[in-house]
Amino acid sequence: MATDLAAPLAAPDVTPIQRRTLRLLFVTQIVGGIGVTVGVAVGALLAADIAGTAVAGLVSSAAVVGGALLAVPVTRIMNGHGRRPGLVVAYLAGAAGGGLVVFAAVTRWVPLLFLGMLLFGGGSAANLQARYAAVDLAEPARRGRQLALIVWATTIGAVAAPNFAAFADRTTSGWGLPTLAGPFAFSAVALALAAGVILALLRPDPLLTARRLAAAVVPPVTPGPAAVVPAAPSPDAVPAVTPPPDAVVAPAPTGRRGVGMRAAWSVVRARPAARLGIAAVAVGHLVMVAVMVMTPVRLHEWHADADVLRVVGLVLSLHIAGMYALAPVAGWLTDRLGRRAVILGGVGLLLVACAVAGTAGHHTARLSIGLFLLGLGWSGTMVAGSTLLSESVPVGIRPSVQGLSDLTMGLAGAAAGAVSGFVMEVAGYPVLALLAAVAAVPLVALALRPVPAGAPDEEG
Repeated sequence: MATDLAAPLAAPDVTPIQRRTLRLLFVTQIVGGIGVTVGVAVGALLAADIAGTAVAGLVSSAAVVGGALLAVPVTRIMNGHGRRPGLVVAYLAGAAGGGLVVFAAVTRWVPLLFLGMLLFGGGSAANLQARYAAVDLAEPARRGRQLALIVWATTIGAVAAPNFAAFADRTTSGWGLPTLAGPFAFSAVALALAAGVILALLRPDPLLTARRLAAAVVPPVTPGPAAVVPAAPSPDAVPAVTPPPDAVVAPAPTGRRGVGMRAAWSVVRARPAARLGIAAVAVGHLVMVAVMVMTPVRLHEWHADADVLRVVGLVLSLHIAGMYALAPVAGWLTDRLGRRAVILGGVGLLLVACAVAGTAGHHTARLSIGLFLLGLGWSGTMVAGSTLLSESVPVGIRPSVQGLSDLTMGLAGAAAGAVSGFVMEVAGYPVLALLAAVAAVPLVALALRPVPAGAPDEEG
């Protein structure tokens, strides 16, 4: 897997490599998205059947925490060997987790169910890391759109997954598997398939190729009175591309240094754009999860048991459409208007969504609009924040910083999900929406804060 680093680069034009990488990531994102969503769709029901309703929420949260924690070893693998082995390990961890969940359903052993769900989070970790692989070789003017394309591919998997869940359960019922175990068996196969496709076809590795290109670029010298300007550019030079507003061209790595989470945090602390990118992703995810997870409970307050599942399905479908279906628009705006502008727009949508949902009362249509806007706001902060983060750090430390971002995002979402239930019980849904809006306000101040002159993430 590490042989890509030693292979010579035939030409500076990486457009064919980038196109092939995007096509491959798009396909595996659909397959992996189906695998993850099929399991998530029935995970709480299976957990309630095995461990009881009181434990079901903790079991579902285990997958979120597992995905966040697995981002750490996965990014270390990517730092040393490239995107391909890291994605393969993440997908295989998810497949192994799916297999353990099936075994736990057969044996009804709760600790094994927790372990399986923790590993199952590897599928989510792989899907999240794939968006970063899409921009390793992207032109600065197209980074937002190409990252958003991979985010958008998740829509297909999310829409198709419920149908696969029912099909998998019916198919495996004749194999002697318990009810609701079949979807996890299907998930394990889908995630293993995604791992196999990545292992066989993600060549050359986009991250290793980007590192070779960065190492080959010689910093430009400003010609003085006695300076001699070369007649022709070096054959190894990368064609210049005019960046979009507030895009950042990160310098190439200059030497070997630590690539763990501590080194990643040191880099982020020194770069205002990197701090804003991580904050946008984490805060947007926190606000979205806090409001979204309690919406079904809110709907159950005034809908009968016979209707609540249908209504919840409709409202959450609109929410998912807001999250993923318009991601290409968020990517286009990110490239045209700039990263900070779209982050501010995403925060604005989150604030409006909290206001609409929190004041909806018993009006399902208004609550649906609020959840749709909540998804749009999340999409804006996710796409623009991820793009800004990726381009604001050196390529040598980039996977670790991206892993730190996903770890922060996952833990923020898990904390929001845990606290939201308590707030809902004590103060109600409107107060929950208000607190979620308050949590987003500091991000506005961070996005509007001027970048100090000479900051290390400014373009030279």
